[in-house]
Formats: sequence, structure tokens, C-alpha cells
Amino acid sequence: MRRLLTAILVLLVAAVTVTAGLGYAFKTYNSPGPLEASKVVVIPRATPDEIGALLEQSGIIANHTAFRLAVEVTNAKGALKSGEFTFPEHASLFSVLSILRNGKPVQHKITLPEGLTVYQMTAILQKAPTLDGDVPAFAEGEVFPDTFSFTFGTPRAQIIERGRAEMDKTLAKVWELRDPSIPLRTPQQLLTLASLVERETSRPEERPHVAAVYLNRLRLNMRLQSDPTVAYVASGGQNNAEKAITRAQLETANPYNTYMVTGLPPGPIASPGLASMLAVARPLASDDLYFVADGEGGHAFAKTLEDHNKNVAKYRAALAK
Repeated sequence: MRRLLTAILVLLVAAVTVTAGLGYAFKTYNSPGPLEASKVVVIPRATPDEIGALLEQSGIIANHTAFRLAVEVTNAKGALKSGEFTFPEHASLFSVLSILRNGKPVQHKITLPEGLTVYQMTAILQKAPTLDGDVPAFAEGEVFPDTFSFTFGTPRAQIIERGRAEMDKTLAKVWELRDPSIPLRTPQQLLTLASLVERETSRPEERPHVAAVYLNRLRLNMRLQSDPTVAYVASGGQNNAEKAITRAQLETANPYNTYMVTGLPPGPIASPGLASMLAVARPLASDDLYFVADGEGGHAFAKTLEDHNKNVAKYRAALAK
């Protein structure tokens, strides 16, 4: 009888001990953590112990051993993910594990604006510290200008591939929407002319008008005489807007010098946006053949050379003031 009572007592003590241990573990698992303010941490592909050590070092959890045990006990809920995650202030072990198993990595954004060249786009991508790898070679006008969302460590090559795919899709749609009367034979020609429009004016309302002038000149076999094509070569593809082109550059023969060659240049001089592409596809109904800066950020358009010369005289007079 005494042995039975002793055995029962031992079992009761054990049960109380286990219950107390479970209660402590539950409390530890759900108690607020030490983190004083939300924090972003990059979690590498590593063992739970290594991840726990990183989280403890970052001040997100109090004890990496407790973290490792919690991972083992809740192993059935899934593996821990790598990536860049945001941990809220005083996140409990429960919250930390939930984030590492089910949370969405931090999203970064990078913008490649309209009108940039390969040189300029490459520089932006190469400087982004949250991207990985080198920028692969790509052709002028091949990447659609856009804002791209990505997670930490995304290869730069992936951004280029996404931009290529978007440009292919956009150009195909714009080509389908084009006015069949425009004197362009291929989508690539449309892209090339759109790049000139993009670089010629920053005013959205002017783009269809500028496009109409260029298209009218193509119909008449007139030289486009586009300053941006000369600047493209003169700047080595950097398109330094602050540097005015010189007379010597205008007289330097090269395939992109539309003052000396007739027709379109060999290819785009930048990556045009959708608005410039649509402006070429559906230009303004106009007989104008000339335009010149008006000194106020826009352009003055003219149908005849006589009227154009008057606009040029006005522009020079405004500069002289």
C-alpha cells in the first residue's frame, strides 16, 4: 500500500513539474520580446540555431536557445524562410516564428524613368544596394521604363528581364493601336521614333505634335534634324542635358546625326515611355514641319520655313534678354 501511495505521489509531482514546465514554456513563447522598436533584418539560409543567434544579436529575441527549442516544438508548422523581414516592437517568439514561416519579405522599389539610356539605367541599377549581381548587357530601348518592386538580394538581371518583357508586351499593343497611315514599317521603327519624341519634349501635351512633325518629315523624305540624336552620340549615351550641342557635333557624320542622314537613326536613343509610344502611333493631325524651343519649356510649331525662322528669331531674342 505504501509503495502504491509513493508511486502515486511521484506521478503527481512529475505531472505538476511537467505542467509547470509547459506553463513556463507557453509564457515564454507568448511573452513580449526585448525589441524596443520595429526592425528590419535580413535572415540568411541557415540553421535554426544560427538564425536564433542572429535574432538575439539583433535584439529581437532574448535567448537563442529558447528560440531553437520553440522551432523544434513547432516544427510541424513549417520551415523557416530566408529573406528580409520586418519585426514589430516587442515581438514574441510566437510572432517571430510566424513571421519567419508565413510573413512576406520587405518589398523594395526602384524606378527607371522614361527617356534614360542603357548607360543611365545601368548606373541606377548598379548603385542599388538591395539588388545583387551585375547588370547584364542590353540594347538601347529594350527595357521598359517603370517602377519595379523586388525583395532583398534580387538579381539585377531579373529586373532587366522584367523590363524587357514589359517592353515587348507594351510595344506589341501600341503597334496594334497605330494609325495605319503613319510611315513606319515595323514596331522597332515606332520605338526608335518614340525615343526621339521622349527626348525632345517633357510636356505630355506636346508629344503627339512633335511626333506629327517627325512623321510629316519622313513622308516628305526630309531630314529629321533632331538635336537629341546628335546629343546621344556626343555624350556617349549619357544624354547630358546640361551640355548644349556644338556646331562641330552637328557637322560630324555618324548614323545618328539626323542633320546629315535622311530617315530614322539605326535604333532608339533612349527608352521611351508609353505616352511617347502612343504619340507616335496616334499622332496629332497637323501639317507642321518645324518646331523650336519657345524659351518657356515648350515649343513653337510651324508649317513653313518662313514661320519657323520667325519663331527661331523670337527664341533667340528671348535668350538675349
